[in-house]
Amino acid sequence: MIPDELAGLRLDLVLVELFPDFSRARLQLWVKNGQIRVNGKTWRSKDKVAGGENVTLQYEPENVVETFQPEPIPLDIVYEDDALLVLNKPPGLVVHPGAGNGSGTLLNALLYHFPEQQSIPRAGIVHRLDKQTSGLMVVARTLPAHKYLVDALQRREVSREYVALVEGKLIAGGCIEEPIGRHPVERKRMAVRENGKPAVTHYRINKRYLSHTLLDVKLETGRTHQIRVHMAHIHHPIVGDPVYGNRRRVPKGMKETDLQVLRGFRRQALHARRLGLKHPESGEAVSWEAPLPDDYSELLTILARWKT
Repeated sequence: MIPDELAGLRLDLVLVELFPDFSRARLQLWVKNGQIRVNGKTWRSKDKVAGGENVTLQYEPENVVETFQPEPIPLDIVYEDDALLVLNKPPGLVVHPGAGNGSGTLLNALLYHFPEQQSIPRAGIVHRLDKQTSGLMVVARTLPAHKYLVDALQRREVSREYVALVEGKLIAGGCIEEPIGRHPVERKRMAVRENGKPAVTHYRINKRYLSHTLLDVKLETGRTHQIRVHMAHIHHPIVGDPVYGNRRRVPKGMKETDLQVLRGFRRQALHARRLGLKHPESGEAVSWEAPLPDDYSELLTILARWKT
């Protein structure tokens, strides 16, 4: 029953108070689908309550096992407790099954190593990294933690820092604030578009090489392919990016064996190095770091041989 002190509020705001384990967006979807009824009738999220109404919720936990099977894929677990997992994702691992990727994903691995994740939406996955991007991800282990992390991401309270190797030499760091949306022609790509969603990327120079620059990048928003799109937009695409990259720059005079390593790096040189947030249970500020993958480290070692 809706308490009298909530009278006059929109239904969706009331539902957040009544069902704190679920996000407002999820509750709005259930209202739209008729899974939430007020006095036995379907309402709209914007309808105002008078107080005293009976609310019923038809909810069945998402059982991803029914669709996706557990698979014994190794996981690099950086941190684990009852509320969350922090993982270091290797390059080449798809995060969530989709068209053409029904198996062999991080979700399949989570279901194998932590079967209880079947009761959490998307097995607890609250954000993604591109297939060929490596680094840190956080996974929720309970419904309250899931809601907390989703809300924290929406409020931009999760700190995500990356290491990106880009083509060309930048003079200084900066901030890219350009909206990102679906490419008007190539639907698998994203692009800077006037009608896109706001996107903000901060970057500063970590190290300069002859023909490349290593950047420390911090996301303020988390749009699909954001760093890759923004760096390409300022004409410094990420090294190895097969979608947004262009002709690879080659340091003058580099010997053939080193050139082979540079040319053979066929994924975007992007690594989620640091992740910070407030713990969903204790409220304590916590953070983690993950080292660069071996192929990325080897690439930087080779570039460092050729002085600026």
